[in-house]
Amino acid sequence: MHNIQYGDPLTTKAVKVTIFIFISLSIFFHLLYVPLQANECESPRKSNIATFSIAACDPSAGEIGVAVASRFFAVGHVVPWAKAGVGAVATQSFVNTSFGWRGLELLEMGLTPDEIVNVLTRSDKNPEQRQFGIVSADGKSATFTGEKCLAWAGGRNGPNYAIQGNILAGEAVVTAMEKAFLNTKGTLAERLYAALLAGEKNGGDSRGKQSAALLVVKENAGYGGYTDRAIDIRVDDHAEPFKELGRLLEYAQMNYSWNQGWTLFTQKKFTAALPHMERTAEMAPANAEVFYDLCVIRLAAGHKEKALQALKKALQLNPKLKNQARNDNDLEKLRKNPEFIRLTKGGGTPNPKRP
Repeated sequence: MHNIQYGDPLTTKAVKVTIFIFISLSIFFHLLYVPLQANECESPRKSNIATFSIAACDPSAGEIGVAVASRFFAVGHVVPWAKAGVGAVATQSFVNTSFGWRGLELLEMGLTPDEIVNVLTRSDKNPEQRQFGIVSADGKSATFTGEKCLAWAGGRNGPNYAIQGNILAGEAVVTAMEKAFLNTKGTLAERLYAALLAGEKNGGDSRGKQSAALLVVKENAGYGGYTDRAIDIRVDDHAEPFKELGRLLEYAQMNYSWNQGWTLFTQKKFTAALPHMERTAEMAPANAEVFYDLCVIRLAAGHKEKALQALKKALQLNPKLKNQARNDNDLEKLRKNPEFIRLTKGGGTPNPKRP
């Protein structure tokens, strides 16, 4: 065994290694600790979703939704939460995103929106900074604004809606949203969008505009009937988010109707599917794939001549659909029809809407 003495090379090396390890660990924990402190200081400001939103439902249509706008990147990924047959939550201002899914779970358990406000704020560390709105599928609603939300902050609610906002130009924003929602005729999505436009027209977010989103859920309203998301559109970063959201909404409403028609067709409910596809064609007069599916559903419902008319329009708009038509089993009843043969003569590659 080696006898360790002061000044011995081995002793010196051991001391140096020990000091090196100590210094390295000190630096490591310092680097780990400082960013955590910084994040703790910054996270409230980063999570301050200054915004205006509306959570609402249309019990007669079975639709529930949220619309939101903000001077904040991708607000649609944070604020809106909804579940078909249950309700919707909009959570914002130093946002606690757990209020979204927890709110929906509590609604599903049978609590009222007012009761849920009490549960969520009682269990939260900073309830005075939170703002959120809740609406249940049967139209009950509540809105909450903590006393430390940045001005102007507040909300309004009534049967089937809850409206709220913070860092707004003024109270006129939410009162205008309420008036627009109540007075606008049309689908739930159209009424939600009208409320957003009214809020923006009256000053909106006092810092400006950046993102917006609109979500509508209805049982089995998604593609193929497998999900509940009837409309789910987001503008994450745009100079004119309201205009862009309106453009997307126009297409989304058409797509919603299209999904309804095609889902019923796949369930072999051809007569029920037809009105949805006829309406879709009216909404999208220049969409070749819409007219192609209209042809398929008209044929399945027993309207051969009208099916050929729809096919003619589809192929005029997109000749590349000819090959698909010739090989599509859904059009088998037309294969020997002279007009069908004439229409589908030539090349083309399939370009189906159906994935």
